[in-house]
Formats: sequence, C-alpha cells, structure tokens
Amino acid sequence: MALTATILLLGSGELGREFVISAKRLGARVIACDAYDDAPAMQMADGREVFSMLDGEALRAAALKHKPDYIVPEVEAIRTEVLADLEGEGFNVVPSARATQLTMNRDAIRDLAAQELGLVTSRYRYAESFEEVCIGAEYAGFPCVIKPVMSSSGKGQSKIDDPDGLEAAWNYAVANMRGDRPRVIVEEFIAFDYEIAVLTVRHKAGISFCPPIGHRQERGDYQESWQPAAMSNDALSKAQQMATTVVEALQGNGRGWGLYGVEFFVRGEDVIFSELSPRPHDTGMVTLISQELSEFDLHARAIMGLPVEPAILAKPGASAVVLADRDSTDFGFEGVAEALEVDADVDIRIFGKPITRPFRRMGVALALGDNTDEARSLAGEAAKRIKISYSN
Repeated sequence: MALTATILLLGSGELGREFVISAKRLGARVIACDAYDDAPAMQMADGREVFSMLDGEALRAAALKHKPDYIVPEVEAIRTEVLADLEGEGFNVVPSARATQLTMNRDAIRDLAAQELGLVTSRYRYAESFEEVCIGAEYAGFPCVIKPVMSSSGKGQSKIDDPDGLEAAWNYAVANMRGDRPRVIVEEFIAFDYEIAVLTVRHKAGISFCPPIGHRQERGDYQESWQPAAMSNDALSKAQQMATTVVEALQGNGRGWGLYGVEFFVRGEDVIFSELSPRPHDTGMVTLISQELSEFDLHARAIMGLPVEPAILAKPGASAVVLADRDSTDFGFEGVAEALEVDADVDIRIFGKPITRPFRRMGVALALGDNTDEARSLAGEAAKRIKISYSN
C-alpha cells in the first residue's frame, strides 16, 4: 500500500480532527466531510465536503468524486445502506459496512450482542411510542434508563426512578435523537461499581487491547476519563473476551481493521456489555497523553495495514473536558496559560469548533501523574482554569 492513500472521513468533530493529524503523519491525504463548514477536522484536512451524512446521494457523489482508498466514518448518523453498496462496489469501508450498519443504532448492536453472541447485557426493550415506553419500563424495572437508539455523546439519555418520569424522558429522548426514526431503548439500570471502555484494535496481525479506561458521565456525556482503570485480572479478561467476540462478528465483507471502543459496566467480578463504537472513543482522548501511540494513531495504523504492537502500555493519565454554557458564534478562550501552569505534565487541546452550545465539549485538559488519582486531580484543575469568553 502506498502511503499516499486517500481517506474520505465522514464526520469531522474533535475525534476526527485528531485522526486527521495521525493519518497525515503517516502520509495519507484526507478529505473531511460534515454537515457544516469549518468543522474541526476540516481545519487539518487536505480537502472538505459539506453535506449531511444522511444524504445518500451526496455521500455517494463524494465517494465517486474522490475515489478514496478508505472510507472512514466518524459519526453514527450515516446512510449506512449507501456504505454497504459502496463496499460491494469495491470501496474499503472502515472497519466494515456491517460494523457501521449495526452500530449506527443501539438496537442492532444490542441485539447482536445479547441474542446472537450471548453476551451479558442489561434487560431491555425498544419503544416507538409512549405506550411502548411504559411497557418497556415495566419489563426493565425501576430505576431504568431511556435513550434514543441513535444519538451521540449521551444526548437524550435519562435515568427514571418511577413511572411519573417516563413521559418527560420519552420526549427528551425523541427531541435529542439523531436520524429519522423516533425509537428508544428502555433498559434496566445497572447499579455498577464502575464503567470502562476497552479500546480494541483489530489489525493485520490480530487483535490488541489498550489498558482499560475509566470514565465519569453527566447528562449521559463523558466528563473525565482515566487510564489505566483499576480492575481485577479476571474482570479484565472477561471484558477482553467479550470485546473480541463482538469485534470479530462485525467484520462482515470488509477487513474489519481499525480501533473499536467497547464499553462495559463492572459490578464486582461481573462484566456487562453496554455499547460499542467502531471508531475512536471520546473517553479515549486520555490516550493523547497516556499512551505512546494514541487511539487515533492506532486507528490510522490499523486501517492502513501498518504494524500495531500486540501489547499496548499506558502511563497513569487523565482527561477532563472544557464545556461551553451558551450558544455563541463569537467567543474565545482564557486561562490556557494558567491551565498549563498547573503541572509540567499537563497539556491542553482546543477543538476548534466554530459554534458553542450549552454543555458542548470545546476542549480537553490532559495530565499525567504518579497514579490515576493524581492525574485526575491535575486534569480537573487545569480544565477549571480555562474559561470561554463570549462576545454575543
């Protein structure tokens, strides 16, 4: 494979931005696509296309125009049937069209995991109306969680403690769904000890794992992550075995090479499958400082058939997000110098998003420490020192 490979990146957020940097360091040419202009990844890429990923005709036109060696989805809401057609015509969809189709919607990947592969999951039901939500909640029990089958960054997710909260949760989920179908999953709330992401790399020589990543969420969205997460060898082995099972099942007609973010709940020694993303994971931003090769480097290497180490190591590290609190198109960042002064092992990433929204991730603070507790403290302090100033 020539290292002048062309990549068509579908979705150009902060994860795509870091992927573009990693891919270009390896000699690739990247065309970044998103529904709005000047998205973060577009600012780093060789070219750009502005269209909705749910516009099948525009998606096909972009592929035929650029004739990429690799089509790399970075978002969930994509016209996946077009990707399947393109794969059938000889395009290399990463990691495979099957993976993008099954993970675009939580219902498909959950059914694959629970019903076909026999992985341990929570009790769940789907609903396309409020009446079906009530039936699903009765099956799952209270407390339960309601979330759209297709969304990003936890949007539309609610924990409900009793029947009085169901209607508001249904309306919130529908209002924050992606795609064009009002469908939610109603699932048992797992009283877990902690939750982890196991970054799983499928490459030409087999499968490699990054050390597990712990994370904390608010409003269904990640706020901080740390690596390596403390867990027993037995629980980690169970998580890696389940990750291998589901990743292998997603190969389909493609090579299946790339990095997958596989999420689990852990309760004692019990490991419960939660979700999977066939691409770099938001909690994996910590790998920008904790690993010699970040999740984005590993994704690029795997996709392009380059060597990936069988054992991936990590130093104790953490990430903490920088959030906006309002809508604005005219803003800036203050306190970056003060954030970097927290410690010599602190770094900052500003994502370059052109618009702020309440609770939108605009940057992340990264830190190393002697242990993950210290790293979390340093990253959190650095993130708090960064303020967004608004002019409108």
